[in-house]
Amino acid sequence: MCASSPSDAIFPTDGIVAIDKPADWTSHDVVARLRRVLRTRRVGHAGTLDPAATGVLPICFGQATRLVEYLGESGKAYRAVITFGIETDTYDADGTVVAQQSCPPSLDVAAISHVLPRFLGEIAQIPPMFSALKHNGQRLYDLARAGVTLDLAPRTVRIDDLQILDWSPPDLTLAIECGKGTYIRSLAHDLGQALGPGAMLRHLVRTRVGPFDLARAVSIDALQIALQDGSWDRVIAAPDEALLDWQAALLAPASVTRLRHGLALTLAADAATHRLRAYDADGVFVALLERQDDAAWHPSKVFAPSTVVLPDV
Repeated sequence: MCASSPSDAIFPTDGIVAIDKPADWTSHDVVARLRRVLRTRRVGHAGTLDPAATGVLPICFGQATRLVEYLGESGKAYRAVITFGIETDTYDADGTVVAQQSCPPSLDVAAISHVLPRFLGEIAQIPPMFSALKHNGQRLYDLARAGVTLDLAPRTVRIDDLQILDWSPPDLTLAIECGKGTYIRSLAHDLGQALGPGAMLRHLVRTRVGPFDLARAVSIDALQIALQDGSWDRVIAAPDEALLDWQAALLAPASVTRLRHGLALTLAADAATHRLRAYDADGVFVALLERQDDAAWHPSKVFAPSTVVLPDV
């Protein structure tokens, strides 16, 4: 499927690529750049990263943009450096220092390990004021920059694992496994409050989003080279890779036709399963199916076969 030279290279129209986001780029900056690189306006990201953060930013394009909502469901992972004894208004190193004190000698690995279990499982977390969340239609960071402060309601988030990688006072390096919507800056702030001297997030790398980890992530330049030399299939995943933890159904031609007309199917499936990824007899990704109250399987999203196109010359 790869072309032999840049002159006859072909471009994919749908797919997912894990970009290793550089520091000082917003997630929107990456999307804007990839609209040009991928030659399509239909580009979206799966999970915002703060400008200072680096690491895995899955980019969906073409029909894969319809799967963005599912990518974060299987969890995310981070490596965070948290500095104790300093608090900022943004909860990270980009903010203005609002409090500072020395770390007490009692703050050691044992003390940290004792507190970490409080932050595991489903917990209530207050998001930072400097965030992209909206209040009455306005971004919180715009309100914060205007000097507005709000009593934000806590939100339920899930943290699956916290592992101490290094403790070099005052810096703690944590490996974090969590669900979508978790703010690592808020976790850093809350750990500082729980342990006494306050804390901020010094550095953050996202190491995984769903099935896409840092080992699979590429730079924007590397993606551009792969598109030019025809080796893009090494870095761009098919849209259904976002759903490999879903059960799959192989459908007969008549069933595929029904789906393409928006009609439901009757299928034998595990009673605990409520959604499926469906393929035709040739293994081509066709649709997402959801089991509804009538016990039938209804198409929630139907996909056209992915194609490749000749680049502009």
